[in-house]
Amino acid sequence: MKVAGLGFRKEVTLASLREALLAAGGPEGLTAIATVSDKADAEPLLQLARECCVPIKAVPADVLASVDTLSQSKFVAEKFGTGSVAEAAALAAAGPRARLIAPRAVSQDRTATAAIAEGDGA
Repeated sequence: MKVAGLGFRKEVTLASLREALLAAGGPEGLTAIATVSDKADAEPLLQLARECCVPIKAVPADVLASVDTLSQSKFVAEKFGTGSVAEAAALAAAGPRARLIAPRAVSQDRTATAAIAEGDGA
């Protein structure tokens, strides 16, 4: 299972999400997109999931807080308890033995981040 984790600001656009995903390695082979639960119904994210023909996995914030990440954002750590929403969401959704294959990449306008993890989904 190959999962793209996405973190984003409320004003994010589909173009910014797409740019971050492409910077992290692109949609090829993805089986899901993951993000924090309270943003899983954001219209630009729904559009990206449809474009990539994959489901969205909503990850509860308390689960994200339990995931150690390679990238460390002070802002994200204060708000979510983890260093990167994108990396934590990808790892959590890909399963307990998941590994990060593409660390956090950021869109040029800095409204979206993406990371990719592989795991067994169990």
